[in-house]
Amino acid sequence: MHKQNILENKLKKHFNYTFFRVGQKEIISDIMQGKDVLGILPTGSGKSICYQLPAMLLEGVTIVVSPLISLMIDQVKQLKAINYKSVVALNSFMDPMERRRVYRQLHTYKLIYVSPELLQHETLLKALEKIKISLFVIDEAHCISQWGHEFRPDYLKLDATIERFNYPTTLALSATATKHVQTDIINALHKPHISKQIYPMDRANIAFNVQEVQDDQEKIRTITNLLKQYQVPVLIYFSSRKMAENVAVLLSEKVPEKRIAFYHGGMEQMDRIAIQQQFMNDQLDIICCTSAFGMGINKNNIRLIIHYHFPLQIESFIQEIGRAGRDGRESVSLLLMSPNDIHLPVQIIKNELPSENQLIFVFKQLANLYHGEVRLPTQDKQIENLFEINETQWRFLHYQFEKHDMIVQHKIFYQAEQWSEAYQKIKALIKQRSILKEQKLTEMLDWIQQKKCLRHHLYKNFQSNYTDPTAQCCSNCGFSWSAWQPEQTDIERLNATNWEEKLKHLLLIGESNESK
Repeated sequence: MHKQNILENKLKKHFNYTFFRVGQKEIISDIMQGKDVLGILPTGSGKSICYQLPAMLLEGVTIVVSPLISLMIDQVKQLKAINYKSVVALNSFMDPMERRRVYRQLHTYKLIYVSPELLQHETLLKALEKIKISLFVIDEAHCISQWGHEFRPDYLKLDATIERFNYPTTLALSATATKHVQTDIINALHKPHISKQIYPMDRANIAFNVQEVQDDQEKIRTITNLLKQYQVPVLIYFSSRKMAENVAVLLSEKVPEKRIAFYHGGMEQMDRIAIQQQFMNDQLDIICCTSAFGMGINKNNIRLIIHYHFPLQIESFIQEIGRAGRDGRESVSLLLMSPNDIHLPVQIIKNELPSENQLIFVFKQLANLYHGEVRLPTQDKQIENLFEINETQWRFLHYQFEKHDMIVQHKIFYQAEQWSEAYQKIKALIKQRSILKEQKLTEMLDWIQQKKCLRHHLYKNFQSNYTDPTAQCCSNCGFSWSAWQPEQTDIERLNATNWEEKLKHLLLIGESNESK
């Protein structure tokens, strides 16, 4: 057996693929040599193979830090479908008794999916310390930069986790990362010498359209006309949960023949998983969603991505449009822009970080708690009422307070000079983060208002050039809806009983413990 063909033979044996896609073999080869890797591959290029194959070949256990429960469930389902049983997803959905059973048997698994938040639980950390961890993977690693600083600060604690596991080979994977984000990931993981496997992320089969409209009514008319014209799977992205719900209801009335649902982070976890699985199995046609939907979605025939609201940054836009056309067939991105749309992202940015007055008030309240010898509340509502800030602002501040040793395990530690220094540093960080967010919003607006080729200007901060489009290019290069004739989807109409049974199977309900 030739040495260069060993990995191909293993790929064929375990996944029945006859060749590697771009970048996969290079990343896997580095991992098998024990090198830490930062891997940037285009959306839909099979990033999961980069750690799933090594997990099967390496002696110990592979830990995969994954941002979404639905993504973990999909990955487990796909692996079990090829008869790979040594995989488990650890999440908040698990029955406590089942979780304890899995914790006792961690050594029997080869691949363990876990959220960054659960990975901070001491019970799990102690259980994982007892087994040999050969590979530590951060899937969707751009979340470190995009979410870690405010929304999910546990992403910024992964370096300490890696140290605690005695520095296993580390793989950080993403589909969208500017040089700034790459640097952010490397710094957060403290991996200055990490091997970089960076590949072009442009998608030649996606046409880009920006359409100016007067108001929301014109947006609805435009979307309604497209939904009537094309029978294809569609994602419609919103920056507002309420608008996602309202427009889903409105479109259901205007296009009753289409099966339409909404999806956002404020929904119950089970409802979100049900919606995602129905869409994956062609039991829904259109999803009106926020950015909470789509990460890791492995549905290859999504043809149209519509942005009812534009994202706050180019990276988010590329991630979202990258869910279209994963089978290589021509697909379309449409961004609708009205004069009033700028107000929403400005408000979102303002609400993500505390103002200076809010920061002063939080410090004052913390001092009052300390001198009153009262422990810090743990309930979100209590926190929000006490400090008069929202959940995202508190997550940001709580991480900073822990970082500056002001809070340890919900107990407050007061030292005047230390607190004064921490206040100045947090205040400066808030200003720095706010400026960065405003710059990214400006980049997004500049792209929307671009008069030259949208494709070229979308990718210019990520790579030096782009692949020529396989079909139409963009609205600035003469895109025509009449020239876009995608194959219409003949979606099977299933009754409620059938899809519920299918969903039960997909969620692995009723399987024996041995197969989990």
